[in-house]
Amino acid sequence: MDNAISTQARPVFEGTCFMAIELSKANWLIGMLTPLSDKISLRSIPCGGVQQLMEIIGRTTERIMQATGQPVRIVSCYEAGYDGFWLHRVLEAHGISNHVLDAASLMVSRKARRAKTDRLDAEKLVRVLMAYWRGEPKVCSVVRPPSVAEEDAKRLHRERGFLMKERVQHIGRIKGLLAAQGIYDFRPSRKDWQKRLEGVVTGDGRSLPPRLAAEIARHCQRLSMVDSMLKEIDEERDAAADMSVGSSAPPANNIQRLVQLKGIGPQIATVLATEVFYREFKNRRSLGSYLGLTPSPFQSGGMDRDQGITKAGNPRARTITIELAWLWLRYQPQSTLACWFRERTNGLKGRIRRIVIVAIARKLAIALWRYLETGLVPEGAELKV
Repeated sequence: MDNAISTQARPVFEGTCFMAIELSKANWLIGMLTPLSDKISLRSIPCGGVQQLMEIIGRTTERIMQATGQPVRIVSCYEAGYDGFWLHRVLEAHGISNHVLDAASLMVSRKARRAKTDRLDAEKLVRVLMAYWRGEPKVCSVVRPPSVAEEDAKRLHRERGFLMKERVQHIGRIKGLLAAQGIYDFRPSRKDWQKRLEGVVTGDGRSLPPRLAAEIARHCQRLSMVDSMLKEIDEERDAAADMSVGSSAPPANNIQRLVQLKGIGPQIATVLATEVFYREFKNRRSLGSYLGLTPSPFQSGGMDRDQGITKAGNPRARTITIELAWLWLRYQPQSTLACWFRERTNGLKGRIRRIVIVAIARKLAIALWRYLETGLVPEGAELKV
């Protein structure tokens, strides 16, 4: 998360109008506080009603200018979620200073039964936006919206992740159906699955019932289709990594540079380059926070304990970073991080190793960030020949 606008250089005009948009799949609730009133006005428009939204903004701007005779500045916000960032781009294109807020960063009432309605949420967003705009950066976290190209670059590995889950589901379903008939040696991912399916015999010496055989055949057909899609995606990913040699595009260039390190393949490099290192980080703490690998202490009175990592960042990036940490120990055993891991664990297994590997993942992410920013190879790491 980033504070997109510096709190020290944020001008406040008398004609500033604060607007919050409470999004839902049915209607959008527009909360607006103008210099002409101390009350937050609420208007409801249909979901996706950009034209109605612009008409409301136009009428409000005109009314304020007639009353004050000064220029009007519209500042808006909405919560990041299902609707993505297309609305942010529309508002920015119309000259509106918009902020996409992290919903998890907003403070809420701790009462046992908290009242929650769209009206209350819209009014709360307006007040949060006002507090942030007058220089209170800790009141909320502002999301850094990616560009269209940056957002599209993530599609390849995300689709691959969904296809891998679907592949596992089909294989598990096929093996489960066959295991119920006493068949354990059938491999649905083979190209000759149809011929082998016709020849299988159940544990009690029967051939498969026709409806069961048809169901398994349909699962195998869908599995074959998923495998062909995965192959197509992998070929496109590898081709993009090869084309990135000498490329001026930052994501493609970062992929190629990451692949040069032992232990990092095209898939991990693609995820890191498009999910993490496509954006800028102020320091190592902001990088660790984005990955959700920072500690979350709990200290109150005489109680002082550690709750583990926050897990508040990008889950895909956090998962792939921890996976890379294990691979780093295997393929970069002489690196400083691998030696540090062996010294800390000292031959221990189980929970201690899982705790220390999180620290390795955080240190490795910082080392790779510096490698991409300055060209400094992680200490003791080897490059591919």
